[in-house]
Amino acid sequence: MDLNALTDFALVATNGGLGKASRASGRSKATLSRRIADLEEQLGVRLIERSARGLKLTEAGQMLMDRTEGPMHEVADAMTSAREGLSVPRGRLRIASPVLFSQLAMGRICAEFCAAYPEVACEVVADDRLVDLVEEQFDAAIRISPSPDSSLVGRCFAKDRLVVVAAPSVPVPTPGKVSPVPGVVSTNFQGGNWTLDDGRLVLEPIPRLRLSSFLMIRDAAIAGAGAALIPQSIAWNQLTRGELVQWGTVSGVEPALWVLHTSRRLPAPKVRAFVEFMCAQYPQGSLVLNG
Repeated sequence: MDLNALTDFALVATNGGLGKASRASGRSKATLSRRIADLEEQLGVRLIERSARGLKLTEAGQMLMDRTEGPMHEVADAMTSAREGLSVPRGRLRIASPVLFSQLAMGRICAEFCAAYPEVACEVVADDRLVDLVEEQFDAAIRISPSPDSSLVGRCFAKDRLVVVAAPSVPVPTPGKVSPVPGVVSTNFQGGNWTLDDGRLVLEPIPRLRLSSFLMIRDAAIAGAGAALIPQSIAWNQLTRGELVQWGTVSGVEPALWVLHTSRRLPAPKVRAFVEFMCAQYPQGSLVLNG
């Protein structure tokens, strides 16, 4: 298939007619018309209906447009990148990131990234929702332990641990039996025990506070409201200062943070640079060591 003919077909379809496409591209209407006719002959189907009202895509034409519009933009981006040099990240970089990680780290990380790549402008949207990167025009997303998705690729840049913590004033239960404890839990907590260190300590949290943010849960635990199950990375400093005591770690659970981008696009220099930059922020692969 003639790539030039496909490009001209997309140009005419996007502009809604030969005249507008001609003015936008500088190519003659006759050339554009001939290219589309050649493409229709190659495919054996009519792509555009011509009438006094102008041009209208046929069902086959619309299907071809839907399937090729994204890839054609990617080819154009790739050619532009090749001309400008693949080593130069530039343009707006739009990132979706979980609320907690955004609050704790993304401000600093993006400031340093923009300092390293001055031709890039970052936009971070803090959202725990699983955004659609293509539909919502995001270049990358930070996700926690994402489910396999054939439309996305990326790298795991850090892992965390889930730990149970409490203020020093809260008595530590005796190992070896299920121990009821006052609990500070999330609003979606539906019951169940906390099993720590491969069964050394099993806790039955009795909710006293239900809070929607890990930071609120941590602060309530510091204030002595009860035991809390939270990521170790957000309690590291408080544990070091003695404001919290760690009772144990949930075995076999390591929340993993990934930086993802769509696999259906040729990754732009700015996206490749951001992925590498995120991984470099956590060289040991742990949020705790950098928290």
